[in-house]
Amino acid sequence: MASKQQAPLPKRVKFLFGGSAGMAATVFVQPLDLVKNRMQMSGEGGKVREHKTSFHAVYKIFRGEGIRGMYTGLSAGLFRQATYTTTRLGIYSMLFDFTTKSDGTPPSFLLKAGIGMAAGATGAFIGTPAEVSLIRMTSDGRLPPDQRRGYKNVFNALARISREEGVLTLWRGCGPTMARAMVVNAAQLASYSQSKQFLLGTGYFKDNILCHFGASMISGFVTTCASMPVDIAKTRIQNMRIIDGKPEYSGAIDVLTRTIRSEGVLSLWKGFTPYYARLGPHTVLTFIFLEQMNKHYRKHFMS
Repeated sequence: MASKQQAPLPKRVKFLFGGSAGMAATVFVQPLDLVKNRMQMSGEGGKVREHKTSFHAVYKIFRGEGIRGMYTGLSAGLFRQATYTTTRLGIYSMLFDFTTKSDGTPPSFLLKAGIGMAAGATGAFIGTPAEVSLIRMTSDGRLPPDQRRGYKNVFNALARISREEGVLTLWRGCGPTMARAMVVNAAQLASYSQSKQFLLGTGYFKDNILCHFGASMISGFVTTCASMPVDIAKTRIQNMRIIDGKPEYSGAIDVLTRTIRSEGVLSLWKGFTPYYARLGPHTVLTFIFLEQMNKHYRKHFMS
């Protein structure tokens, strides 16, 4: 019975469960994504900041848009998980199997980091259209009514962007999106394993959900610090408008230099609190949902 429980799941099931677990976790953390995006757009170009803090942003969104407003862009968030997470998991699994030696020896840590970065970049490329839709949908509520795009859902957003601005617009900001994914995957892999090892070494933790949560929160802090400058560049590029035939920004470097010049260096970490608060719990929830799906699949289909 033990050997059956440890039997590997079919690859197609791994892909399906990976994406589904990410989608389930997104339902719980979507409001944090919304607040993070609003914070990153607040005070753009040296304008008066709309939100003083993340808590102020939550208060204003809740008061002005209601509880449903906190879940604006949920369909795009779910679609992002369905595309990005599923692709990332699939590529990682295939590359991991390919680099595992014939005697069963797994790849080295550096090779796993490289695999994670490659998988993250590929998944980010596939998921960029969903990312563009998410950024625009979550940013819409901060605009005056006559300037809002008013997308009904992610599929309406994808169709309208393609029709009104061209298909290639769906991959606007693809470079920084892929760069962020590579930074996130590399930082998470390195910091999570080290954090877990540190916590277990204290003698106060066992290898359980509590330890995983603690390691995820430490890893999330490191990952947030490393990836936020790239993330704010991505957010502003994907939300920008074309004015008189010219885009607001020429690229990620232009975003970063102009942001530092008009808003200060620390503005590159604007939205830190919701970003960090989302990253750790989303990782933990994803693994919890994934473990439960694997458990029930093995019980009902492999026993």
